[in-house]
Amino acid sequence: MKGLLQRVRGARVEVAGEIVGAIDQGLLVLVAVEPEDTPESADKLLQKLLKYRVFSDDEGKMNLSLKDIDGGLLLVSQFTLAADTRSGLRPSFSTAAPPALGAALFEHLLLQAQQLHGKVASGRFGADMQVHLVNDGPVTFLLQT
Repeated sequence: MKGLLQRVRGARVEVAGEIVGAIDQGLLVLVAVEPEDTPESADKLLQKLLKYRVFSDDEGKMNLSLKDIDGGLLLVSQFTLAADTRSGLRPSFSTAAPPALGAALFEHLLLQAQQLHGKVASGRFGADMQVHLVNDGPVTFLLQT
């Protein structure tokens, strides 16, 4: 499972002009599910997202986690992040999980996040989404489980 996390000052997701998820300061995470992923992969990614130290402390060092700052977590499914881009000029999506597995594991990740962290929002799996964000830093990391 891959999570492209971006430290944001704010972010929102729209579907057909309707805001379906929004956060203030926190993390926007684009999530890709791969065929070998399991609920345990999702749990491991979530723990990293909640505890990864990407927010500045009083000395300006990245020493604080999402939990430490009580920030928002916006999860957005993005199967294109799982694409194989090593050859050719067109991405191959054979490395992405089938839609049913992707939906199930994304839903698992979302439900676990809602149980463990109070400020959680999401996009809509499989929808054509418009993602708006103010990347803070910019700070962006690719996490893999």
